[in-house]
Amino acid sequence: MSLSQIAKSISASPTLKLNEKAAVLREKGEPVIHLGGGEPKSKVPMDAILATAAHLNTAEIRYAPADGIPALKKAIINYTEEFYNRRVAPENVIASGGAKQAIMVALQAILNPQEEVVYPAPYWVSYPEMAKLCGAIGVAALPEDGSFYPRIQDIEQRVGSYTRAVIINSPNNPTGAMYSEEFISDVVQFCEKRDLYLIMDDIYHRLIFDGKKPINCYNYTKDFSENSKIILINGVSKQYAMTGFRIGWAVGNKKVIEAMSNIQGHQTSGPSILLQKAAVGALNGVQSSVENLRVTLENNRNVMMDLLNSFEGVKVSKPDGTFYCFADFSAYEKNSNKLSEFLIDKVMVLTVPGAEFGLEGHLRLSYCGSIKEITEGIERMKWALDPNSPNELYIGERKLVRNWS
Repeated sequence: MSLSQIAKSISASPTLKLNEKAAVLREKGEPVIHLGGGEPKSKVPMDAILATAAHLNTAEIRYAPADGIPALKKAIINYTEEFYNRRVAPENVIASGGAKQAIMVALQAILNPQEEVVYPAPYWVSYPEMAKLCGAIGVAALPEDGSFYPRIQDIEQRVGSYTRAVIINSPNNPTGAMYSEEFISDVVQFCEKRDLYLIMDDIYHRLIFDGKKPINCYNYTKDFSENSKIILINGVSKQYAMTGFRIGWAVGNKKVIEAMSNIQGHQTSGPSILLQKAAVGALNGVQSSVENLRVTLENNRNVMMDLLNSFEGVKVSKPDGTFYCFADFSAYEKNSNKLSEFLIDKVMVLTVPGAEFGLEGHLRLSYCGSIKEITEGIERMKWALDPNSPNELYIGERKLVRNWS
């Protein structure tokens, strides 16, 4: 079968494949533990449910504008003012089918074939594939000091004549690292000086721990005009536990938002009006669910850190936010895909290989599940990998016997 060069270059999302695998195993009744997931387990805010139901009851479920309904745009404008101290116009806002689509149409609006977009590594799995979909090239910038906290020098060294944009995701998926205020300031000023687009992927900005506060990129910009090349990305999926609603947004200059809206209009049209109404309910409603989720995640992180720190041979940095940690298991197996498959096959624990995020020898582990899942999942992993573990392990009534070294 003949496929396009772009289609041939795109691989399946490893995180979505894992979700599918977990669902298949659970359907078979297997006692799988999914430590690779990227969605909170808390309930959707009631205000979102009521807003959806109220509109559903009208039986008037019609097309939505390509760039989002006015009520959602207004809610996003208020959100931007509250958290970024910046008042924008409706023409500066687009609502999309998730933050992922918002980033995708932003890249399609600004990248030409063979141009480059730079992002720190480890990085979200979709950034390189999104660049490929534009015929462009993703360039990873791995911090030279071996940490998960880039410096401006790491970005500068990867920027060349073909660079068109920089993407910053902080707190970061997969590491949970919240980049320093100095770095955010430096990268904003650097992009303005070099006339580069700066895409700020802030999808986790309210899910941060240890008393840290979100960092506002606009605090460091000198250009507040319609020539500004900052594109701010956010959505309801993570902070409101509304992953299935697929509503995200972008805030940018009017020209780029218009281009993004034109592209989205031909791709998918506007997101479902029902789902947009749900997002309006979440954004305008009681906000206690966000703080409740944040506190739960911080507690879950602490439990996972204690378990991993007692896991001989494993190196892990304490996440500042999100619901992931990125642990170094290279003492046991340097090939992260091989290690991840081993853990699925032997103890039915799903993890995401670090290679998918640009760094081998690591696994991304999620702590957005229950304490029981976290504890049992790490215990199973330890039994499978630690040669000093007992020869037998019971999972429910099933007895597993170590037959490997």
